[in-house]
Amino acid sequence: MGAPGAQAVVAAVCGLPFEAAIAAGPGVAPVCGPGPARVAAGLQALLAGQRPGIISVGIVSFGCAGGLDPGLAPGSCVVATAVLTRTGIVAADPAWVQALLARLPDARAGLLAGMDLPLAAAAGKAQLWRDSGACAVDMESHVAAREAQRLGLPFAACRVVLDPAWRSLPSCALAALRDDGGTVWLPLLGALARLPRELAPLCGLAREAWLARRALRRVRARLGPHFSLP
Repeated sequence: MGAPGAQAVVAAVCGLPFEAAIAAGPGVAPVCGPGPARVAAGLQALLAGQRPGIISVGIVSFGCAGGLDPGLAPGSCVVATAVLTRTGIVAADPAWVQALLARLPDARAGLLAGMDLPLAAAAGKAQLWRDSGACAVDMESHVAAREAQRLGLPFAACRVVLDPAWRSLPSCALAALRDDGGTVWLPLLGALARLPRELAPLCGLAREAWLARRALRRVRARLGPHFSLP
């Protein structure tokens, strides 16, 4: 139950700092990746009581995702009915899913896939879609789902598509990523100098990121305190 007077929050698991900034608000404690290791450490710090005066009442995965279903355009919202992990499928809390969909009537309800590494190639996305039926993929939801399952906490996931199914991520963009999800500009510029043909797909990815960020803000504004946890 936590200490008397403790603040009840939903742990919002995000991949990047800008997602965590959008997620933050009343009744929300962001936990930022990217990737499984950073998310696991952040959740452990929160849920083990290392943030004094806070008690988690649920875990939501929130941020951007890669599209697997070709019908999902950049900015499309996905509310997960379940998350595919290495050890099986973890269902989202049904009441929470319905609450999210009530606030987000245009969202797609479906299976979300979690992976430990970026799924960069369009061919890999197409294969995962065919093999699993998942409509989108990210690097944090599976960790959040397993932790919620372990602790008996309600779990939900709400993600916005950034790169669509047909988009292969440019190698220069991946090479420039820091461990904390930021961008190292010198390697990016060097990679572009060696591979100038990647400039067009990089510009396309930047536009998709802008659309996703704008959609993510709209989604967050509709969900309110505690991410609409019933």
